[in-house]
Parts: sequence; C-alpha cells; structure tokens
Amino acid sequence: MMKVLKDILYKTSITDVIGSTSVEISTLQFDSRFVEKNSLFVAVSGTQVDGHQFIQGAIEKGAKAIVCEVLPVKIDDGVTYVVVQNSGLDLGIVAANFYGNPSQELKLVGVTGTNGKTTTTTLLYELFTDLGYKTGLLSTVVNKIGNESIPSTHTTPDAIQLNKLLREMVNNGCTHCFMEVSSHAIHQGRVSGVYFTGAVFTNLTHDHLDYHKTFDEYIKAKKGLFDLLPSDAFALTNKDDKNGMIMMQNTKARKQTYALRSLADFNCKVVENDFSGMLLNISGDEVWTKLIGGFNAYNILAVYSAASLLGIEKLNILTSISKLESVEGRFQYIKSSNNVAGIVDYAHTPDALKNVLATINQIRTGNEQVITVVGCGGDRDKSKRPIMASIACENSNKVILTSDNPRSENPEVIISEMKTGVDGVNYKKVLSITNREEAIKTACSLANKGDIILIAGKGHEKYQEINGTKYPFDDLEILSKTFEMLNEKN
Repeated sequence: MMKVLKDILYKTSITDVIGSTSVEISTLQFDSRFVEKNSLFVAVSGTQVDGHQFIQGAIEKGAKAIVCEVLPVKIDDGVTYVVVQNSGLDLGIVAANFYGNPSQELKLVGVTGTNGKTTTTTLLYELFTDLGYKTGLLSTVVNKIGNESIPSTHTTPDAIQLNKLLREMVNNGCTHCFMEVSSHAIHQGRVSGVYFTGAVFTNLTHDHLDYHKTFDEYIKAKKGLFDLLPSDAFALTNKDDKNGMIMMQNTKARKQTYALRSLADFNCKVVENDFSGMLLNISGDEVWTKLIGGFNAYNILAVYSAASLLGIEKLNILTSISKLESVEGRFQYIKSSNNVAGIVDYAHTPDALKNVLATINQIRTGNEQVITVVGCGGDRDKSKRPIMASIACENSNKVILTSDNPRSENPEVIISEMKTGVDGVNYKKVLSITNREEAIKTACSLANKGDIILIAGKGHEKYQEINGTKYPFDDLEILSKTFEMLNEKN
C-alpha cells in the first residue's frame, strides 16, 4: 500500500518542512527497529525513550520521510523532514490518514473508566453480535474482528495498530466496534485522529497514580476522550459517580446519563440478586441476567443505554441482555462438590475489590466464611497496597496476602507494604503466602461446606510476570484443579 506523504499529513500541526511532500510512503512506523524502505518514521518522545535519538538509524534502514518535533543536526539529501508541534498526537492523525480514516466508516464506541471497561465493551460486542451485526472488539482480554480473535497486548493498541485493526474491521464488513480506552492511551494521543460515534464513562477510582502522579491528572486524561467527541456523537456518563458529570463539561457531544441511585436518562433498579444472577428493572422493564452484583448492574445499564443510543429497539436489547454470560475473569463463579463457592475476579484496585466483596456479602446468608486471596502488582501504584489489604480484611473472615505480578519487585516486600494497612484487630485473620498457587490451595483447604473463596487481582490473565518473564499461571484453572483434588479426598 503506497500513500502520498502530503495526504498522510492532513490536519497535523506542521511548523516546517524540508524536502518534498509528494514522495510515496509504503509503511508507517514509530519504532525504528521496524523501519524499511520508503517508510515514514514518526519520532515520538515516549515515557521510556525519545524517538528523536533513532532518526538517523531509521534513515539508514530506508526511511523516506521523518516526522519530528526537533530537526536532527544532520540533514540527509533525499529525505523529507516534517517538523510538528506534537509528534505523539500527530502520530494518531497520520495513522488515521494512512489507513483511510476507518473510524469514520463504522460506529465506534469508546468506553473509559477505572473499572468495568472490559465487561462493558465485551457485553456490547456480544449483544450486537447476537443481534446479527458484524462487530469488532478492542479490549484488555482480546481483540476481535467478527468471530476472529487476535491476541491483545495493551488495553488500547498504539495508534498505528489501532487504525490498522479498524481498517481490517471495515474491510471485513464490521458495522460497529466497541473499544476500551485507557487513560494512558488518551494521554499519549493514541486515539487522536479517531472518530467516535459515542463514548461511555463507567467510574473513576484510585488507579494508575504511578503514571498520572495526581488524581486531577488522571481525571483530565479520562475527560480527554469526551473532549475529542464531535457534535453528532453521544457522551454517556454514570451520574452516580462523583466524577461522572465532570466528563461532560466541555464535550460538544449529546449528553446522556445512566444511574441506579439518582434520576437519569436511563435508570435501573436491582430487584433480586443472588449467585445465579440478578433481576433488574431497567427503565420500567424487568429482565433477568446471569451476571451478578451491583457493579454488574451498572455495566448492564451502560450496555442497555449505549445500545439504545445506537438505535437498537428496547425489546431486542432486553432479549439479548438475558442471554449474556459473565466475561472471562470477571466474577467467574464455580462450585466444589461440598458446596464451596469459588470466585475469580480481576479486581486489582481498591474500589473494584470493595465492590466484589460487597456483592459477596450482600448475597451470603451470614453463616459462611468469606476467604479472600489477594496481592498487588509490582512496579505499579504503591499507595494502593495498604488500602487493598485493609479492604480485604474489613470485608472477609480470612485473608491470604500473596504475590500478584511482582514484575521486577520482591513479592515479599509488596506483601509487607500491604500488611501496613492491616488494623491490629484483624491481624489474626491474615496469612501471608508468597507463592500464589500455595495461597489458592491453602484457601481451599481452609474452606468448609458453604464457604466462599475470592481469588482477586489477576482474573483472565494466563500468566504471572516475574523479573521480565511471563510464567503460565491461571487462577481459575488452579482453583478448579484444587476443588477436584479436595473432592477426591472427601
């Protein structure tokens, strides 16, 4: 695929050009390792490295044009240099232009927030697929083009990969796409140049402060998605979240709200809630869903509201909602033969853990124990570690602190930092077991008939990351095998 440089540069923040913009470009790259003959190399000042250091290397590999913020000292003949104000933001615009602006050829809905992004996008994908639409999905767990699955490496792909995937969706006949939009992606400009039909805000709680530094910066990053929306798009927000209406402040889009606790454009009430599912009343109509818990009532309501705003008939939405299954690693529930309930959930933020435990405690009869296995990831926001341990202790009968994805940190140090959040009265209920598999097995051996075990933090992940290596590890698989072994003993 060859594209003329001047067409690719449409709408970018150009301040200077050296050379011809009529040259033809074959590939677009921001990583110099993948540059080839006739590539356009975009030098981005990233969080880890500065792409400007690799301009000469990209030219030596055959780059025909360079987009940069600062001209290099050496200017090569036959190479076009385009100076822009912000190459990170312009990479998104260039990528959209290079792939023919695919986001304008389908209905693309972005979902942002701390918790609920994966569930909301996946359920929207499932609902629209059930209704006969060829649909795309871009999520933390997996990317999908119709029924074809493509492994996911980030919550939101980089700008080039994102537009490439959207173009493949359009070429394959997709009419809709539902996409998780992370705060990192918004801040880094990965969605600049993307046209959204709508955006959904789920909630905002304590997370990613290792990256954004302050909560205000985190709010601004999330809000950036709504600031991007055109006037013919919809902006749908959770009115019950204290930051929900902040998202709406400067958006040009049509403002819509959903809520369980306050009057909104779309309302929902939980009529019944147990381990088999929920009976919901959504805007006057009752529907049974297999999903469990108040946080999932919000996710279901967000799905219902977004589908309505995309023009789907109410009865069709409700019928599809009744068929939806729990998303992998999100409140996945299994039972042992002696009636011990095991729940695997991705809850890795204080608010998500609190919500999952609140749901369990609402449903339980009170006679059984709740045993929580939880850790915190390494090289991530350290301030949430004591809070996570405190929440687990306050809402469980027994707590096992263990390793999550320690990455480059010592897991025992992470656990000791979590333990600083344990109140003196709760010391007796806490065990520390660094080996995660042993922690899960211990929880199972401590459980009596009717007890509830929550394995929190990793959810759908099929690995444990230790010192740069990802080792195979699956919470649900280990829990299932341990249940089977205990069943045989009994």
